[in-house]
Amino acid sequence: MSQNGNITEATTPITAPVNGNGTPTDMSTPPNSKSTQVTPSPRSKLFGHQRSPSMEFKELTKKDAQISLAAELDKLSRTANTGEKEVLMRDFEGFQKLFGKFIHETGPSVHWDKIERLPKDAIKSYAELPVTTDKAAIKEMLDNLVVIKLNGGLGTSMGCSGPKSVIPVRNDLTFLDLTVQQIEYLNKTYDANVPLVLMNSFNTDEDTMKIIRKYSGFKVSIKTFNQSRFPRINKESLMPIAKSYRAEDDMEAWYPPGHGDFYQAFSNSGLLDEYVDQGKKYCFISNIDNLGATVDLNILSMCLSGNHEFIMEVTDKTRADVKGGTLINYEGKTRLLEVAQVPKEHEEDFKSVKKFNVFNTNNLWINMCSVKRIIEERTLDMEIIVNPKTLDNGLNVYQLETAVGAAMKCFDNAVGINVPRARFLPVKKTSDLLLVMSNLYSLDHGALVMSPKRMFPSTPLVKLGDNNFKKVAAFLSRFGSIPDMLELDHLTVSGDVTFGRGVSVRGTVIIIANHGDRIDIPAGAILENKIVSGNLRILDH
Repeated sequence: MSQNGNITEATTPITAPVNGNGTPTDMSTPPNSKSTQVTPSPRSKLFGHQRSPSMEFKELTKKDAQISLAAELDKLSRTANTGEKEVLMRDFEGFQKLFGKFIHETGPSVHWDKIERLPKDAIKSYAELPVTTDKAAIKEMLDNLVVIKLNGGLGTSMGCSGPKSVIPVRNDLTFLDLTVQQIEYLNKTYDANVPLVLMNSFNTDEDTMKIIRKYSGFKVSIKTFNQSRFPRINKESLMPIAKSYRAEDDMEAWYPPGHGDFYQAFSNSGLLDEYVDQGKKYCFISNIDNLGATVDLNILSMCLSGNHEFIMEVTDKTRADVKGGTLINYEGKTRLLEVAQVPKEHEEDFKSVKKFNVFNTNNLWINMCSVKRIIEERTLDMEIIVNPKTLDNGLNVYQLETAVGAAMKCFDNAVGINVPRARFLPVKKTSDLLLVMSNLYSLDHGALVMSPKRMFPSTPLVKLGDNNFKKVAAFLSRFGSIPDMLELDHLTVSGDVTFGRGVSVRGTVIIIANHGDRIDIPAGAILENKIVSGNLRILDH
């Protein structure tokens, strides 16, 4: 099922008979018969008639879809090198499970009338966690921890090439630099051994492996593993568009299947067993672009002293977060509910800050022995995100994905913990970058800390126009220096606008240069509760 605010599942394919774990019952290459050549149409076409087709026809079409997929994957596997076969077989097995579930599921994954009020203790209060200060106790806690960063994304949406984790965000330090600094500081301060593990994708692995060599002298062990590589499928035929297993032959034919792939990929890599055998107990997982996701000793203490197999950090929802996933009580389990699982008639209820007052930060603390058990028992179950894409050549495809937080319901005694907003500081756009580069924050051993000179704890709302500010290089060229933002509530900038050095923005500031106009904010200007529009040019003479 779709789990994402900007993903609509307008066409979901037909259901199919699968075995218990979603794998097709017939995995062999089919004989040359007419039935094996049938590819299913999306549901809107198949069920577009007034009279529904017979159950037998539906079942046949479902079976054909899986038989056809098995044949296509078999063709692709023949184009791979011998050394790639083991990884290929694992990836294709995972994809067939996901595809089986995709065509098997009908109806909503969540029935609204079955949602119950969360029990009182389903979300813990961060403020009530005991604080540990004893150095020996902290060392012991840290030696039970593995830090995992989701590092599969590229920086293309911000106009950068290569992994997003190597974009400079502060003092020429990248996301990866800051992460390594944080963990090295913990290891040095407490004489601990917290390893850093990066989950790469086929898009980021090669570049990341070159970059991490520079950390060889640091007191931090860095390991990597790759998430799966799945084939994009044609929206009409539902078959893979790839003609060869070699990604370099057609990069657009393949995709990394979302961070829900973490559990199986971590297990497949051998690292899960390695760390469990070393006596490590918990992993802390977060997006590498969330600069607020640092190791928190109070939450780690809660992990190690309780019986919670899965802890999700949530934070209070504001009007800017209404599409964020939230926690619900469903069939006796605490689980994640995403906006795309919500029926249209209940979307306003979902967005209500009163009814659902927290959202998922994607900072997760998970017991590794429990991950191992769930993998071995094959009880891992996550809703499918159907992500429609249009490729550069105009072809419409589907990506089948899963989200790491959706597995929450598979773990025993899973809870949320309501953390301060400071633990959710993602950098998705240049507007976020402006905040983290500003004097709102200072750096403390790789961690961003809100300035004590800021009178209130909330971060300002910043909106920068895509046409002139979307890409990092263009964004940086428009600032002589990053403005003073200590007293800012809201900043909107649109059009051809530049800022001189030493500008200060306070309260609510809106600067709009209409098409053909240009606004140069002069050096040293103080803008407080101002709207600036029209033309303002500062010319050299």
